[in-house]
Amino acid sequence: MGSGGLSRRRFVGTLAGSAAGVTLPAAMACDDAPAPADTAGTTSPGAATSEPRPSAPSESRAPSGPRPLYLGTYTSVEGGGTGIGLATYDPRTGRVTGTGTITGVGDPSYLALHPNGRTLYAVDEREDGAVTAVRLADRSILGSRSTGGAAPCHLSVHPSGRWLLSANYGTGSVAVHPIDASGALGERTELVTHSGPPPGPGQEGPHAHQFITSPDGGHVLAVDLGTDTVYSYRLDQKAGSLTEVARARAEPGAGPRHLTFHPGGRYAYLANEADNTVAVCAYDPGTGRLAIGEEQSTGTGTGTSYPAQIVVTPNGRYAYLANRGHNSLARYAVEADGARLRLLDTVPVAGDFPRQIALSPEGTLLFAANQRSGTVSVFHVDGDNGGLRLAGEPFASPVAVCALPL
Repeated sequence: MGSGGLSRRRFVGTLAGSAAGVTLPAAMACDDAPAPADTAGTTSPGAATSEPRPSAPSESRAPSGPRPLYLGTYTSVEGGGTGIGLATYDPRTGRVTGTGTITGVGDPSYLALHPNGRTLYAVDEREDGAVTAVRLADRSILGSRSTGGAAPCHLSVHPSGRWLLSANYGTGSVAVHPIDASGALGERTELVTHSGPPPGPGQEGPHAHQFITSPDGGHVLAVDLGTDTVYSYRLDQKAGSLTEVARARAEPGAGPRHLTFHPGGRYAYLANEADNTVAVCAYDPGTGRLAIGEEQSTGTGTGTSYPAQIVVTPNGRYAYLANRGHNSLARYAVEADGARLRLLDTVPVAGDFPRQIALSPEGTLLFAANQRSGTVSVFHVDGDNGGLRLAGEPFASPVAVCALPL
């Protein structure tokens, strides 16, 4: 099919981000940038100004010293970035400091890390889609491989570390690439296009938006916004091939975009972009079947707020949803061992169009990549009630569409 979905994705936030025209503070070419581990104590004019330190419970869980933060952007739009942004963050204060850029990667709009922490992967969200591997020790680009489709917008690494999974939004397909011992990518071993069911209301074809592995590792799941379906596959870990085992249908016109599992592994939460809802899903590890539950409010009132991504705290007690049109983060209490979400409130994101959100590994900080304002907002996460507190002024990052804190 054609890849008209690429233009739609960029209409929903991307081109608007060019107005920000911001640049990464102290940006340097990759060859000149110090490694994140070498930037302890450094500052830059554009670094976020932090508020007072978090409460004692939060501080006791947070490690000390700067931690790496990788930033995704679009390089082919006005005001966009020049590659993968490099930064560090203080896990206690949330302060972000820019340290440079890894150039030579086109439109790296989504990023993922290998389980061994040595290799970073990026989509090249272009008409002729690709995925790129970067060795973090020296920031060398290990090469790119075609995804076999248009506008790849998501990728993840299988827990075994041997396979890279990617989703082509424009052509509605999912791809598998082998990963060798060095972290480099081999030739694609699988490409599956979602040819059924028919596109949902308002969609002209399939639009694969996410491709992830279930917590038990037994299945890989693809979320398709265009067909209102979540597909479950078995991945042959010797051949890298996919076998479909189940389909879960969302409400017609829901536009499912992003699925996040509860740490318990039996429930997941689905963000629906088109009809402004979230849903709790039950997952059966034995069969790979996902059962999508009743749709729930995003806390943004009537109209479409383009829900983007939902994350769950490591302890499984709270969940947060990015509402792009509403410029807010919805906070949910997770109840009944993951089987229920209860909306608590919404918090202003301090930016425009939060495209993606991520938690620090300890769950003490939340990062929001704000596409249209070209900023990354950082929030302290209260360990007792899940409350969010802004950690100072947002960090300037051109057309920020992904933040990956390590």
